Amino acid sequence: MKKIVLLPMDERPCNYKFPKRLFENEEIQIIEPQTLGFKKDGADYNIIKEFLCKECKDAYGLIISMDMLLYGGLIPSRIHHQDEESLKKKLDTIKELKKENTSLKIFAFQCIMRCPSYSSSDEEPDYYEYYGKQIHDLGEAVNMHQVGISQGQRISELTKEIPEEYIEDFISRREINRQMNMYVIDLLREGYLDSLVIPQDDSTTYGYPAMDQKVIREKIQELGLIDRVLIYPGADEVELTLFARMLNTIKGECPKVYVKYACEKSKQIIPLYEGFPLDSTVSYHILSAGCQQTFSFEQADIILAISAPSENMEEAEYQPSIHTSYSIDRNLAEFLRFIKMRLAEGKVVSIADNAYANGADLSLIQLLNNNGLLLKVSGYAGWNTSANTIGTAIAEAVNSLYYGQSQNQMDFIVQRYLEDAGYCAKVRTQVKNNLPAGMNYFDVKEKDGVVSQMVNKQLQEFSKHYLSSIASEIKIMNVQMPWKRMFEVDLDARWQESEK
Repeated sequence: MKKIVLLPMDERPCNYKFPKRLFENEEIQIIEPQTLGFKKDGADYNIIKEFLCKECKDAYGLIISMDMLLYGGLIPSRIHHQDEESLKKKLDTIKELKKENTSLKIFAFQCIMRCPSYSSSDEEPDYYEYYGKQIHDLGEAVNMHQVGISQGQRISELTKEIPEEYIEDFISRREINRQMNMYVIDLLREGYLDSLVIPQDDSTTYGYPAMDQKVIREKIQELGLIDRVLIYPGADEVELTLFARMLNTIKGECPKVYVKYACEKSKQIIPLYEGFPLDSTVSYHILSAGCQQTFSFEQADIILAISAPSENMEEAEYQPSIHTSYSIDRNLAEFLRFIKMRLAEGKVVSIADNAYANGADLSLIQLLNNNGLLLKVSGYAGWNTSANTIGTAIAEAVNSLYYGQSQNQMDFIVQRYLEDAGYCAKVRTQVKNNLPAGMNYFDVKEKDGVVSQMVNKQLQEFSKHYLSSIASEIKIMNVQMPWKRMFEVDLDARWQESEK
């Protein structure tokens, strides 16, 4: 048995529970810290260090969020007030781990700090509630001005709108975080890390994150590390991607992945919350997972089926789209036929349902259900950003390639249908519109209570209607609201094979 230590990016299920649910088996043991923080309250560095030093001594590998190590989590990385020197000292922990266990394989990841385009302090500093959009727009204007798109007047206007101390706080933290990205790259160069991913969380083509990315890329290129440090859109799926990479490393394989698009034009769209063309992001994710893209489905070990539209990705909450980029340019009939034919040939087929942002395409779910394909595919994902979806679908495919349709695999796929399609695309909106008095989207008061019960009931109804071909084989074990808000759900569901 190979022992893999995981220091997750935060305590949300997608980071803390997904890797273990999918990848742990009789060959892979996954060890995580028992104590982390909660949302804006970061985890204790001393507890984390003690955990790492204890568990990594005899481990095969470590998958580590540098944001958790340095700041105590993803959200704390956006609001901290630590200085550069104290943060830099924390990086010595990596050197200690590698010296104690020289064969330890360390796969690390560290986000480029995001800058959302809306005003909300739910995951940002308090002032972002009032000036978030202006701060984002200022960064966009500055970046556009840098590349020769005149924005002088806009910059002047926005600078007057935002209190100077808020701009200074935001910019100074970005500078510290960007410098920490540089120091972590040095750890890779010095041999303390075996691979490094720098995901760009919730970004656009222009803005503060894009400017940071440019500086970081220049350093990577200067050091000749462009094949070892990967920068691409994503965040919450990276642990799954790196577990797929770890599994391929253990097996000594590099699976070939063929990408099937429901619409060839979708290759060039820039998905919502991302600054890269879709096909570029897909190729990075395949590489990051330790796989190789192939342009022959006959030679492929894995078929990655992508459902994106031909232009302008929309939010799942407002489906079905009325635009031809969804209804005509996407040929779902041909897409489905291709999937059926590859399954008949015994291929591992995983669906990245990124037609919409923040939820599945319910028309595709109905097609899979009507054709009895929900549990014949080896993977399915359709949550949050397009990058989150892609990385998850690839991870499911890699796990299935080696272990087949195991109980873990089947449970995970069922959970994806219930969460990505059921909760994200439908139930979340239904419950949000009927919250009890005193609650709102960002505050439902408790993890396990009346809202969890409402979600559970609605998911049961969703399953009967949209997942009717497998509804009798699904058992929902538990539903909670992990951050006491509506955005994410902690869903534990199992697949139980029918006796028929």
